[in-house]
Amino acid sequence: MSDWDGLTAEATPDWLRAMTRLTEEDGDLLPLGDRHWAFFVEQKPVLLVTFEVASAIREREGNLPAHQALAQSRGWSHLCIISEGETWWRDPAVYRYFDRLVDDGFLEDFERVVFYGAGISGYAAAAYSVASPGAELLLIAPRATMDTSLARWDDRHLSARRLNFTDRYGFAPDMTEGASKVWLIHDPYNPRDAMHAALFRRPYVTVLNAPHTGEATEDTLVEMQVLDRLLAAVMDGKLTPYGFARMWRGRRSNASYLRAILYAAERSGHPQREVMICRSVTSRLRAPRFQRRLAELTGG
Repeated sequence: MSDWDGLTAEATPDWLRAMTRLTEEDGDLLPLGDRHWAFFVEQKPVLLVTFEVASAIREREGNLPAHQALAQSRGWSHLCIISEGETWWRDPAVYRYFDRLVDDGFLEDFERVVFYGAGISGYAAAAYSVASPGAELLLIAPRATMDTSLARWDDRHLSARRLNFTDRYGFAPDMTEGASKVWLIHDPYNPRDAMHAALFRRPYVTVLNAPHTGEATEDTLVEMQVLDRLLAAVMDGKLTPYGFARMWRGRRSNASYLRAILYAAERSGHPQREVMICRSVTSRLRAPRFQRRLAELTGG
């Protein structure tokens, strides 16, 4: 089967059938080589482009890409490039697909294009955004590259070191140069994410800090019910640093964030700061753990 043949009902694995049904009228589900698929549903002439690992879709109820429900509710068209395993979308079949989108002027048909990704998906969103000059990007803790000459310090993805990050669509920060705007959210206290973020520094990149989220920045934003709002703001061309700051205030009620700042205060040896955190939290929320810690610290 070539990259451009659609999936037949007989050949479709169970986990792909929901996507096949959804794309029957206004969309496509195309295999790209042996390890990738392109899922596309067309609605309004605004396009959200995402990247996702197949295992997450198989485990999700409904077997649809993570942001399809939001796209459907907002009337956005949605293109999701799905990978079998952590391929980092470094595959000539994926290169050819984006080449064809460029040659056909496909992305030019949309009034607005936004690429979104977090972590390794953030790498792909940045790398392939070069196919759509003028696009806007929302990246959460993106990786810039896993080329060992530039990122040997990142030991989180050792298997990726076997991949080639120096050929086409390779160094993600360089591939963003045609973007109209790049929003990059990360935890500045996470050294590896901060080093990747530093490689993205460009005049059109706005860095937004989400401290004390560690390796779970995207998950924390999901827990806070902020991620969908961020995506909607970018898709509408309305995100601002002030708007992000207002959304980020929701961290004051997020259990993961509050545990993280309490742990950071404890680890740094500042009991008075722990007291202040515990008093702030217990004055606003029912938080037995913080109440117990406050009692330990104050003898109350």
